[in-house]
Amino acid sequence: MKTSKPSLRSAVVFLFALLVAAVSFAPFSSRAFAEDHSERKVRVRVEPVYPEIARKMRLNGTVRVQVVISANGNVKETKVIGGHPILVTAAVDAVKKWKFDPANAESTGILEIKFDSGN
Repeated sequence: MKTSKPSLRSAVVFLFALLVAAVSFAPFSSRAFAEDHSERKVRVRVEPVYPEIARKMRLNGTVRVQVVISANGNVKETKVIGGHPILVTAAVDAVKKWKFDPANAESTGILEIKFDSGN
């Protein structure tokens, strides 16, 4: 007897139904904030935009981003090292806009971007 595997479409429909079931329409506040674990002082900190889908799901979490900061203080490179996939894009988009104090050479640090739905 041949067993059939669930199709990709069935899996997508199931995940969508699960997502819809998890969404609450009650209003609430949401916040996102960042902690800097690099050696250089932040001059310009852009706060991430809390994703609408995450707000509806009341999703909380921390995205950890490793950054390479150029000598002039711009974020040269980012690498996500942890965090919920729904929150990652918002965190990285914000971090790429950060500006740090200038230095003699590149430096590397870890930033933690925390998302809190206010619950």
